[in-house]
Amino acid sequence: MTETIAASPIETRDTKLEIIMGREALNKLAAATVLVLGCGGVGSNCCEALARGGIGHFVILDKDIIAPSNINRQAIAFHSTIGKRKVDVMEAMIHDINPAATVIKRTEYLLSDNIDGFFASVFEQTGGKIDYAIDAIDTISAKLTVAKYAQDHDIRLVSSMGGGNKLHPECLRFADIFETVRDPMSRIMRKECKKRGIKSLHVLFSCEESVKTQRRGPSNIHERTELGTASYMPPIMGQMIAGEVIRQISGRGTERVRADGQRLD
Repeated sequence: MTETIAASPIETRDTKLEIIMGREALNKLAAATVLVLGCGGVGSNCCEALARGGIGHFVILDKDIIAPSNINRQAIAFHSTIGKRKVDVMEAMIHDINPAATVIKRTEYLLSDNIDGFFASVFEQTGGKIDYAIDAIDTISAKLTVAKYAQDHDIRLVSSMGGGNKLHPECLRFADIFETVRDPMSRIMRKECKKRGIKSLHVLFSCEESVKTQRRGPSNIHERTELGTASYMPPIMGQMIAGEVIRQISGRGTERVRADGQRLD
């Protein structure tokens, strides 16, 4: 009787991916380097999806540790990981999905006066290669700093807008920042982008009118107590951004699609 040898998890994953993506696209993804800024709700779920989708090289940035309040939405947040550095847990998850992936961890805050040094250091670590950058940072000043640098240095970037006080994932869509509507973070970003000469910024935002909430007593001075987050919104946003990046790097699924699903190209 012929012995059946089970395929390895990596072989099984790649087989499923190859059916829909093709081998040439998978090779592009395996060779790609993606910079993910922020390993919170959007960023951690995005990293997970990128790793499962075949991205071979990661640079991840986050300075924070995992807190109990992260458990409702972050892919890396469990009772067992509370108190651990987000980048350490994220690295372990990426390697658990794809042991062949490379991960560079960064833990600094991005400011206007250190952005040049940060990218110079990252390019040195990656051999001068960043195929795509993902902004999943919460701080608007940092988002603007990254957007301006990416524009000035021709780096492909997609930026996540706010998922707070939103409940309807069907309202999520990709657009230029100047085409966004009904999103408080996008409104501020539009105004500041004009001031800073940022002419275009590819973003994921929600066109849903924000849910009205009541302010509560803060647990710390930095907490915005009127902002709540549904457990499913940041993960869906992270998955959508991962899908956008995977399609653009691989060249698969880049055709335009109407709201009813009809392909236009």
